[in-house]
Amino acid sequence: MYAPLTAAAELRPLESWQAEEFLANLDRCRDHIKPWVGASFVATDLAGARDVLERYADRRRRDDGGIWGIWQEGRLVGGVMFVSFDVGQGVCEAGCWLEPGAEGQGLVTRAAERILDWAIRERGIQRVEWHTKAGNVRSVAVAKRLGMSRDAVLRSVGPDGHGGRTDGEIWSVLAPEWRARSIAADDDRAQIDRLVASFFALFTNADGAVPDVGSIHRLFASGGVIVQGGPQQQICDLETFAAPWQKLLTSGELTGFSEEETWEQTAIFGDVAQRLSRYRRRGVLRGEPFTGAGTKSIQFLRTPDGWRMTSVGGDDDRPVG
Repeated sequence: MYAPLTAAAELRPLESWQAEEFLANLDRCRDHIKPWVGASFVATDLAGARDVLERYADRRRRDDGGIWGIWQEGRLVGGVMFVSFDVGQGVCEAGCWLEPGAEGQGLVTRAAERILDWAIRERGIQRVEWHTKAGNVRSVAVAKRLGMSRDAVLRSVGPDGHGGRTDGEIWSVLAPEWRARSIAADDDRAQIDRLVASFFALFTNADGAVPDVGSIHRLFASGGVIVQGGPQQQICDLETFAAPWQKLLTSGELTGFSEEETWEQTAIFGDVAQRLSRYRRRGVLRGEPFTGAGTKSIQFLRTPDGWRMTSVGGDDDRPVG
């Protein structure tokens, strides 16, 4: 399973030949994850790291487990796994780990969504479990974002690492719940896709299109802002942003202009969403043809009138060196 998670992160199998990389990842997060994961997972040397990955490789061959790594900008920062996987019973248990520097970006949630969707849709799993210690607030938050329900609290299930005991929690999502969640997410996603396409279309004057930057307000919630990165950084409200663009696109100074999305990654969390978007542009500025590319970060809010943007941040690619 290979899947992009963001513009700079991807999910792919973590195999035993990558033990050195896995150990380096554990070295960066050992103390951080040690209270929450099994002691046998937190290897302290290369042989131990290889043994962990070989155990998961054996599970993969037996079709009763597996492990995938999350690479961000080429570095292994964490991963997700199936601790158990029983197609006959239709039940599996998923888990995760992540180094502190990669937290807060939704990487684990997106990675877990990929493997859960595969397990339910492709392998017929009917129940996915998520076991965690009660004090592991980040793990509980992931379970909630995955649409899971807390089935049980196991009292005093194990040591807490400080001489006491800790409770354990079992969360789960059932296949019908996951599919219903996916249907709702598909509708949300379609609305967001249309919203982004409409945003890009506002600026198009190529091929006879008439630009309409002034109508940008209909795409945004109240108080929307535009952020421009790069050498001339700017944060402005919609009116301040729209007026000069409309003038530029209708004065004849900028012609044949269009901007289109070439890649995106969208994450929806309840009534808020975010999208990383790669784009390319072309046009003729004062008689000189040009092309370019860049990245936008777009935030959304679900309002009574549907999804609306709250902010768009953009940064054009700059020449290397």
